[in-house]
Amino acid sequence: MRILLIEDELELASAIENALDKRNIAVDCVSTLSQARYAIRECQYKVVLLDRGLPDGDGLTVIPDLRAAVPGIPVIVLTAASEITARVEGLDAGADDYLAKPFSMDELTARLRALARRSPVMQTHKITVGELEIDLVSLVATIHGEPLDLPRRELLALQALVESAGKTVRRDQLVARVYGLNEDIHSNALDTHISRLRSKLAQRGAGVEIRPVRGIGYLLSTTE
Repeated sequence: MRILLIEDELELASAIENALDKRNIAVDCVSTLSQARYAIRECQYKVVLLDRGLPDGDGLTVIPDLRAAVPGIPVIVLTAASEITARVEGLDAGADDYLAKPFSMDELTARLRALARRSPVMQTHKITVGELEIDLVSLVATIHGEPLDLPRRELLALQALVESAGKTVRRDQLVARVYGLNEDIHSNALDTHISRLRSKLAQRGAGVEIRPVRGIGYLLSTTE
């Protein structure tokens, strides 16, 4: 899954991004409220991690904008303040959870996955197409019950395609899901990842195929 991190402490943001990347959670990081409002409209996120003390205001003030763009999206507030009053303010402002700094990356990961599983944004956390099953929260894919080992970008592409199985996913939507806001990509990078993914699915007898839709994007469907 891909999450949005709104945090202006660069060292902490980098540590969170690196830790979650190792756990198959992709992170787009922005440092201001205005950047957050832009990001939530441009990409599809499952959860938002939100710091309070941002350069252009209190992070809590952006929660209504996040929910207006993506109704029901879970929000975890990150803050150095551990007082009960601060926690109550965050929850009253609409946050779903609260984590005081410093925190364990394992605990953060567990909270992210728990919120994602319960979120209305994640209508189901496991999808089966053909012989392929993917857990949309942990990003674990299996074929015939056996793990399918894929690099993170291929997993993100597979997630996007499986969620819309039988429908064409536009190229720009795939780029946003796979690469997010913060990565510069070559024009054929997506095609390369899709090509590798198609080969692996075929080799393992997944019972699905990924077909290009000329001038639009890609479509995943079961094989005849």
